[in-house]
Amino acid sequence: MEWRLAGAVEQGRAIAAGQLDPVEQTEAYLDAAQHWDDIYIRLTPQRARDEAMAAHQRAKASQRRGVLDGVALSWKDLFDSAGVATESGSRLLAGRVPDADAEVLAQAGLGGAVCLGKTHMTELAFSGLGVNPMTATPANIHNAKLAPGGSSSGAALSVARGLAAGAVGSDTGGSVRIPAAWNDLVGFKTTHGRVSTRGVVPLCRSFDSVGPLARNVEDCAHILALLEGRNAPDLRDATLTGTRLLVLEGLPFEGTREKPVQGFETAVDRLAKAGAVIERRGLSMVAPAMDLSGILFAPEAYGEWKHLIEAAPDKMYPLILERFRSGRDVLASDYVAGWHALAGYRADYLAATAEYDAVLVPTAPIEPPDAQRLLTDKAYFETENLLALRNTRIANILGLCALSLPTGVASCGISLMGAPMAEDRLLRLGVAAESALV
Repeated sequence: MEWRLAGAVEQGRAIAAGQLDPVEQTEAYLDAAQHWDDIYIRLTPQRARDEAMAAHQRAKASQRRGVLDGVALSWKDLFDSAGVATESGSRLLAGRVPDADAEVLAQAGLGGAVCLGKTHMTELAFSGLGVNPMTATPANIHNAKLAPGGSSSGAALSVARGLAAGAVGSDTGGSVRIPAAWNDLVGFKTTHGRVSTRGVVPLCRSFDSVGPLARNVEDCAHILALLEGRNAPDLRDATLTGTRLLVLEGLPFEGTREKPVQGFETAVDRLAKAGAVIERRGLSMVAPAMDLSGILFAPEAYGEWKHLIEAAPDKMYPLILERFRSGRDVLASDYVAGWHALAGYRADYLAATAEYDAVLVPTAPIEPPDAQRLLTDKAYFETENLLALRNTRIANILGLCALSLPTGVASCGISLMGAPMAEDRLLRLGVAAESALV
């Protein structure tokens, strides 16, 4: 068996059974990763080998710390790692070396996970396309000419190409779910504030969240549990029978292209055949809530990075620089009023969806665009980026958790959005949905 292509939990169980040596598996990953410098910005070989050897010894002594003890993960290059550069895909942060691990990286280490290294990402995490001419752009798993999705681009490709058992990324507007969808993986956006962001380079602290990218829902469940230092939810006997799912009509389908709709509708049909009750309607608060994005995201991002950006704007890719600067002229009064309005929209949404187990949307309304054209055609970049992030941003703006699953149509995902802090419930629903979509 080619263990590099196996899921994280499957590998963990093989380690427990003595069928897989974490030292040998780590070496296999490190060797393979050396050939993909567009995926890993830097490997951490000594750390990985030390952690793998410790896991090997615990396995021999029957003292494993959990199912992912000895399993190798990749980390997006915005998670601080002690003594190793963490630059968030930006030349503005070149040479930034933290003294301590991010809290989630430290927690994963306590659970026995092996840290392989840091993966490439969109510059300062402010784009959903995954192209970064200032560092590197990973190639989409289906076609090297297509964008990989971002901002957790390298995270997705590290899993898709068998260079890690799972990956840890971040999601502010879709940065876990877009690259997961475009590379046929599972991506899990957690509720803002649930998982620690201490030691994570910020984009918008009011929206930033941490989440896994993996080959299946079970892996996501266990990686999330690892990051939180708790046991994973029991996913056994999960079923769609009797569940109520709402297809959110209106905005998520405006301008959505044919193939993503095809993948989505095929997936919805399979969920219905597996026992889910499907309803379809729009929700009046979604569009006005989404209209607040421009006065909430960019001003906070610009406020976070203004001092570095304006000291050396030439170090940034012009289109990303422009995105940040779009927030500098928003009035503080509009920003405050926007948050007040959003609180009302969030309450209205939760009241309107309380009777449903999840709300469904196509993960992205577009397929992966041409990577080279994105770098040479400003209008194309702006249009595709806004579309790519539109549907995923619904969960961010409304404060939800969300799970993106492959539909069986390449680069087309279906997203299940759950209530805030309802991750375990959504994971159970997700594993049942995953079975129906295979």
